[in-house]
Amino acid sequence: MRRRSKAPSSPLPQRDGIDPVRVRFPEDPEGRWGSVREFLVDRYGRAIGAGRVDEMLAGGRFVGVDGPVGGDEPYAAGRLVWFHRDFPAETPVPFGIGVVYRDERILVADKPHFLATMPRGRHVTETALARLRRELGLPRLQPAHRLDRLTAGLVLFVVREEDRGAYQTLFRDRLVRKEYEAVAPYDPEVRLPVTVRSRIEKERGVMAAREVPGEPNAESRIELAGHVGGLGRYRLVPVTGRTHQLRVHMNALGLPILHDPVYPVVREDGPEDFGRPLQLLAPTLEFTDPFTGVEMRFESRLALSGPG
Repeated sequence: MRRRSKAPSSPLPQRDGIDPVRVRFPEDPEGRWGSVREFLVDRYGRAIGAGRVDEMLAGGRFVGVDGPVGGDEPYAAGRLVWFHRDFPAETPVPFGIGVVYRDERILVADKPHFLATMPRGRHVTETALARLRRELGLPRLQPAHRLDRLTAGLVLFVVREEDRGAYQTLFRDRLVRKEYEAVAPYDPEVRLPVTVRSRIEKERGVMAAREVPGEPNAESRIELAGHVGGLGRYRLVPVTGRTHQLRVHMNALGLPILHDPVYPVVREDGPEDFGRPLQLLAPTLEFTDPFTGVEMRFESRLALSGPG
């Protein structure tokens, strides 16, 4: 079996903690693209417009291993080109990101509410990954898993790219123990503790996930830790990791998490209300380090509002 040669390093540095986009020109048996410009307009013109592609070419924004690429250069399958996308305008998240632990292999961060773990959609530079890369001077930092943007708490990052797979495997194989805390309405009629199992599906482009009939693919253990008046503090232990799983299961019990902008009702799009963060926190993270065999346990320094 022929081994694939290692791709060359990007000739472009990171910008604001964000890697450049790498494009490998695909095979073109039909001869659709005679030039570099024709291919780039075909690929990106629908999203940003042919005029913007031309501006980027003229400005030397598309770069190959030997320097800026000209739009009139002949198309060549297999060629590699890098560029930086135009970053969207982002509202700064007014909360810092703490570092709970750091060594030569891993970094455990305390991600605040409203900060995405990694670039996605309209959240690019205002993400935990980009911030940590910039603030700590760790350009190769990568997340080993993802924590929902509206959820606060512990996220494991890997310092060296070659170590990332080993830590990702821990999450894939469910060898990491994660617990969550939540503040939600208290209802003495809801019998707890309970294990909730259901089938959750999330459609692309639709804000809310939903429970549907069928074989369960999501499981959560939900316990009441205490309550004061009409609010309760809950301990949540997910067995699986479906999108919005804990929020969906709490809502299904009639206990929607406090300040949830999606469940039970999707809030109209608008400016973030930083004064009303979702009351969901990932306060602990436990696993056996795949390299040292040492049992690791980390605790968040963040806290939710609500009953103790």
